[in-house]
Amino acid sequence: MNYPWNWRIFWEANPEGTGTFLTSLMSGLGWTVVTALCAWVIALMLGVVIGALRTTPYRWVVRFGNIYVELFRNVPLLVQMLLWYFVLPELVPTPIGDALKQLPNSPFYTAVVCLAFYTSVRIAEQVKAGIFALPRGQAMAGRAMGLTLPQTYRYVLLPQAMRIIIPPLTSDFLNIFKNTSVALTIGLMELTARTRAMESHTFQVFEAFAAASLIYIALNITVVQLMRRLERKVAVPGLISGGTPTAGH
Repeated sequence: MNYPWNWRIFWEANPEGTGTFLTSLMSGLGWTVVTALCAWVIALMLGVVIGALRTTPYRWVVRFGNIYVELFRNVPLLVQMLLWYFVLPELVPTPIGDALKQLPNSPFYTAVVCLAFYTSVRIAEQVKAGIFALPRGQAMAGRAMGLTLPQTYRYVLLPQAMRIIIPPLTSDFLNIFKNTSVALTIGLMELTARTRAMESHTFQVFEAFAAASLIYIALNITVVQLMRRLERKVAVPGLISGGTPTAGH
C-alpha cells in the first residue's frame, strides 16, 4: 500500500474559505458539544419526569410512561432522526410545517429534539431503577410526615435516586455526544460531518478520521472526569461510598 501521508493537511486552507481544515474540525466539535449539551438538558428533564411517573401507584400514569419508553426505545436513532426532519413537517398543519422547513439551523434544532427524546427513555429507565433501589420506608416516611406524593418525590425520593444513578448516567452522557454523529444525515455539520467533508476534499482518509477519533477520545475522557467529580461531590455517606451503592441497597 502506497498511501500518500500528509499530516500538514490540517493547516491547509479549506474549500469554504473560512480557515484551515483544523478550523473546520474545531467548528464541527463546537456543533457536537452544543448539540449534545442542549439535548442532554432536555433529555434529563424528560427522563426524570417519565421515570418518576413509572413508579407511581397510578396505573394509567405508569402505562403512559411505559408507552413513551417503548415508542422511543424500539425505533433506531437514525430512523427517528429522519422522521423528525423529513416526515414531521408534512404531518403537522401546513403553516407550521412551512415554518419548520424555513427555520434557520433547522438541522440543529431537529437533532437536539431527536436526541433528547431518544436519550430520555434511557434516563427514565435509570431513574425508575434508582427509585426502586431505595428502601420502601423512604416513601412511607415522606407520606407520614404529611408530604404529598409529588412532594415526596421532589424532596425525598428523587434527590437520593439521582445520586445513585450517576454512574449509569455517565454512560448515557457519553453516548449523546457520540450519537450526534447521526445528525450528519440531515445536514448538521458536526464533527463527523466535517471529518467526512475533509476526507472527500483531500482524500486524506487516515489523517481525517485519526484526528476525529482523537478529538472524540479527548472529549469523552473530559466528560468522564467531570462526572466522576460530580459523583464524589454529591455522594451520600452510608448510601453511596466511592460511587458504589452500599450493601443492602
